[in-house]
Amino acid sequence: MTLITCATVRRRLQAFHDEELPIGEAIDTQGHISTCPPCARDHRDIQSLANALRLAVPPGPADDWAGVQSSVISRMRAEDNESWAARTRRFVDEVHLVWIGLAAATATVICAGTVLSMLHFASAERDDSLAAVIAAMGAPAGSDLNPALLDGRNMNGGPIRPQAPSVPQDGAVYLTLQRSGMSDDVVLSLLANVTREGRVSELRMLSNDVEGRDVRDLVHALSGGHLTPALFDGAPVAINLVWLVAHTTVKPKT
Repeated sequence: MTLITCATVRRRLQAFHDEELPIGEAIDTQGHISTCPPCARDHRDIQSLANALRLAVPPGPADDWAGVQSSVISRMRAEDNESWAARTRRFVDEVHLVWIGLAAATATVICAGTVLSMLHFASAERDDSLAAVIAAMGAPAGSDLNPALLDGRNMNGGPIRPQAPSVPQDGAVYLTLQRSGMSDDVVLSLLANVTREGRVSELRMLSNDVEGRDVRDLVHALSGGHLTPALFDGAPVAINLVWLVAHTTVKPKT
């Protein structure tokens, strides 16, 4: 150990108290303080001042866990994580996700409602629209969208022709023709489509030479009637045809 003076020890007291001196100087200073009452008193004054400063300093934050063992820190963090305050903080941090989800759901409902309203209030599909024409061109011949011709040209059946539809005697069309109120001889040329089920559709007159309320009533009644469907190779097919309806009054000779 090296002998040092009191002046040297007083210069080193602060560093000695803070444990900042090299090992050799710290040993020399400690030896001098233990044998020199004035230097020991100065050292106690520095310690008292340090204790007073520690008491005057406000306590550190609750999450300042420096110097605590790792097991204690882990337990304290787990307890803090499960506290109501921590749960409230997490809820506040994540509540924006709830609003985002509600906004997305609301936007989806609005878009779906808009599309459904557009479909509901949209005009009905027309037979002469481009979509209807494309669908008819792609449909097989003899279907309701692409009726067959009576001569069988679009059926690719060779010499075989479709069997024309007929008027069943126990049907509404036959009774309508019998009960028509026309008194004069009339021949009506009607263009019609007969579906696979025999329903008459798209019925219209080819000529306007014949007029009258009785004629209009007859055409209206026939447009909702049913015929025996046309047959092609034993299967019912839709067909497009010209229907001649003749009303003849037979009078006896006098």
